[in-house]
Amino acid sequence: VQLQASGGGSVQAGGSLRVSCAASGRTFISYAMGWFRQAPGKKREFVAAAFVTWSGGSTDYADSVKGRFTISRDNAKNTVDLQMNSLKPEDTAVYYCAAGPQLRVGAQYDYWGQGTQVTVSS
Repeated sequence: VQLQASGGGSVQAGGSLRVSCAASGRTFISYAMGWFRQAPGKKREFVAAAFVTWSGGSTDYADSVKGRFTISRDNAKNTVDLQMNSLKPEDTAVYYCAAGPQLRVGAQYDYWGQGTQVTVSS
């Protein structure tokens, strides 16, 4: 099982970036897929997740990115993207995609990608 992250890069504050993650080795159609990030000297933190539900799907976001970031998944392609708008310097971090079985609340992220750097300059 592999999660391959791509995208990211450097942008000025207020700009936009998109990071993508492609999963292979198994189907993640029933799994939650999410994004986490880790800034230098800080713990890894949750950013966003996309869940599968009977009504189609649901999403969850960290308060710090609500209204600016949008997560989307394509179950046919086994991919999950994170569109990041209105970026701030504090969004600078290595972004990791993850996938795992959904729990009653949240998910158990068993699979992780290698991370991609996002740098936002002021």
